[in-house]
Amino acid sequence: MAETALPGPGGGPDFESWACPLPLRDYPRVVLGHGGGGALSEELVRHLFVPAFGNPALDALGDASLVDVPAGRLALSTDGFVVRPLVFPGGSIGELAVNGTVNDLAMRGATPLYLTAGFVIEEGLAMSVLGTVVARMAAAAAAAGVQIVAGDTKVVERGHGDSLYVTTTGVGVVPSGLPPIGPAQARPGDKVLLSGSIGDHGIAVMSVRESLAFETAIVSDCAALHGLVGCILHDDGRIRVLRDPTRGGLAATLNEIATASAVGIVIDERRVPVKPEVRGACDLLGLDPWHVANEGKCVAVVAADAAAEVLAAWRAHPLGRDAAIIGEVEAGRPGLVATRTSLGATRVVPMPLGELLPRIC
Repeated sequence: MAETALPGPGGGPDFESWACPLPLRDYPRVVLGHGGGGALSEELVRHLFVPAFGNPALDALGDASLVDVPAGRLALSTDGFVVRPLVFPGGSIGELAVNGTVNDLAMRGATPLYLTAGFVIEEGLAMSVLGTVVARMAAAAAAAGVQIVAGDTKVVERGHGDSLYVTTTGVGVVPSGLPPIGPAQARPGDKVLLSGSIGDHGIAVMSVRESLAFETAIVSDCAALHGLVGCILHDDGRIRVLRDPTRGGLAATLNEIATASAVGIVIDERRVPVKPEVRGACDLLGLDPWHVANEGKCVAVVAADAAAEVLAAWRAHPLGRDAAIIGEVEAGRPGLVATRTSLGATRVVPMPLGELLPRIC
């Protein structure tokens, strides 16, 4: 039996090379039996997931994986991904599942090490689509330098899911000497930085889902940010807060920081980078780009005397070329986020009430 299912045409599994008594290629779509714990389940795991994610910890196929962890504080994070469509310009649910959890770890200053992955698959999902998602997920993990060391697969009846849900849990390590980084650490006088343009991911997904055609292709910014974060980390305590503005976008992230730190935040609207095509799409759809999700951007609150240094480091990084200092933290009006507009007025930036764009991350 062939032990390697990758790569095949389009980067998915090479079903033609399989020669098992119950070959997966005889099942062009996922059936309930693939989640039944029997031969089909075993074949799916051994010939799709294990070859894609293969590493010594996963290959053992034990009830739990054993991994080595260096000295430091453990960082743990888990997240579920339910994006529709499963593949979109600039990424897929596979890349989102890896990069999203890697980024959650990185926002606490951790070095991501290991992931686990849970798949809830709806009966009838094309095996080629699942293979493509798994292949992209494996590529994202390899690019991020993390290993997927354990997982689970469940198949639900047709009509009881929405093609595919993926949940990832991440383990990372924070160096012992690194001061706390978190949403409650912002202090009056700190500067607020943004690593690049906002709204790309949400608009990219919407453009496919709603069959919207724009003059310029908009692609997701989905990316792992631990390298971008790593280049600014020091043990001097000047990096106070790191957050990736995903659901709820920049507006939600700034409000969460202001509330957790009991400070006010004032942003200069003109300094917030927004691509013209994203702004145009938001105008068309009646959306505020500040509320649209991102999957490859970072907000940092840093001591005032560290702002120029962080900005230079980010602009030298491929994921931070459009970084900008967008505002500052103030002592008054705790919990309030405001922005100075191009007309010189000041307006409050509220926390979004709900999900403006469902199923985008």
